[in-house]
Amino acid sequence: MENFTLEFTQLINKTIESLKEEIKSVRTGRATPALVENLIIETYGGQTKLRLTELSTITTEGSNGLIIVPFDSSIIQDIEKSILKSSLGYTPQVQGTRIIVKIPFLSQEQREKLIKLINEQAEEKKNIIRSHRDNIRKKIKSAFEKKEITEDDKFRIEKEIDNISQNKIQDVQKIKEVKEKEIRES
Repeated sequence: MENFTLEFTQLINKTIESLKEEIKSVRTGRATPALVENLIIETYGGQTKLRLTELSTITTEGSNGLIIVPFDSSIIQDIEKSILKSSLGYTPQVQGTRIIVKIPFLSQEQREKLIKLINEQAEEKKNIIRSHRDNIRKKIKSAFEKKEITEDDKFRIEKEIDNISQNKIQDVQKIKEVKEKEIRES
């Protein structure tokens, strides 16, 4: 009986973690390593593809600057090219053995687009949670019909599942609101 709630909780926790990862890389106007850390860099003649965090340290400089220091200075050009090719729209500046990336401030139009994007991502995750809830409810109904659980258990588990899904949907809403606030205030 507990495996229904455990299975459901694990599924929606993965969904929420995925939302956190997705919105972490959404710009807020402030520099944060999360903006570039998952950028894939082709290095060593295109033979290796690694994330930027696996190749360098990334720190902030002020509110709108990032400093990238590669562990191997021979790949500095590869990192610069990858940043330029990316859809991020940043212009890196190489200074010796480090790269400086200035994050431009957001216009009001850009802020609205990013807020719309976050709303879409949050709504998608809410729908995924609802879908998982519906699938678990079908499994519960099936278990009841096969007489694997009692009617009381069926109603108790369904109520637990509904409560968990409502709480997790509220969590998604809170995550969205925090990110929106970050975007508006930057």
